[in-house]
Amino acid sequence: MKKILITGVAGFVGSHVAEALLSRGYTVSGLDNFSQGNRYNIQSFIQHKNFCFYEGDVCDDHLIDQVSRDIDCVVHLAAFKIPRYGGATQTLLINTRGTENILAAARKYGHKILFSSTSDVYGKNPQHPFMEQSDLVLGTTTIGRWAYAVSKIYDEHLCFAYADEFRVPVVVVRYFGGYGPRQNLSWRGGPQSVFIDRAFKKQPLPIHGHGNQKRSFTFISDLVAGTVAAIEKEEAVGHIFNIGNAQEISIIELAKKIWRMVQKEDPVFEFIPYSNFSRNYEDIQRRVPDIQKAANILGYVPRIGLEEGLKRTVAWQKERA
Repeated sequence: MKKILITGVAGFVGSHVAEALLSRGYTVSGLDNFSQGNRYNIQSFIQHKNFCFYEGDVCDDHLIDQVSRDIDCVVHLAAFKIPRYGGATQTLLINTRGTENILAAARKYGHKILFSSTSDVYGKNPQHPFMEQSDLVLGTTTIGRWAYAVSKIYDEHLCFAYADEFRVPVVVVRYFGGYGPRQNLSWRGGPQSVFIDRAFKKQPLPIHGHGNQKRSFTFISDLVAGTVAAIEKEEAVGHIFNIGNAQEISIIELAKKIWRMVQKEDPVFEFIPYSNFSRNYEDIQRRVPDIQKAANILGYVPRIGLEEGLKRTVAWQKERA
């Protein structure tokens, strides 16, 4: 029976990955400091006989060394997200220091690393769909929103540097627009989370810019399936994989779709100019993955379409309200 450590286990993706691995017979350790995660997310398995929880920070190198002993793989999910309203310093330092600690322990103890990256690294590349070998095109360093992408790009480079120099087996997965039960109910969880909440309250739906940005959204069970396959398949080592769904929708159409699932009357929108964000916030106008590589090597095929996924998510969020 393999032993897995998950950082950020109380987060949206982390808690679902933990459940999936426990159901497959793994022994799972989880680490979280609850700065981004939620205790609610781990309640269903906190007492599982094969689960052990550590409350702590990935930036604590001594703690990381302690919890990394006698395991086979670390699924490194802990991270700060896009700093819309400030917090770029935390995003940069926590994401990079945490990953450095994880990799140092992997070098010492010889286990595999699955590093969770993000579609945000593709930035403003105009060539779609994004392939794993696509160029990563970011904006100027005076715009704080790029701090998240920069931290993840640095971490990816560090992963492959450790692979080359110290023979640490690494796999990188780039997630595209995850959503579903246990998603964060603020903007950290994505626009769908905020739209569902506002629709239930019959409040105007906040649209950044004009709402013409296009995104692809991936239901949590599909993200988990891709993650587990990347953990289990030996052929995945040394590769980057897009884990997402190629179905696209504009933000304004997403808002309308969610409103119609909750209310009968027409929606009301609140258009928010980008000038309201800190340091000249810059958005990405389109983001869609090419998932052929994940299909070929991991056998990854997304199963849940947006309509079905949103229905399940709305039902869960209604219970949580």
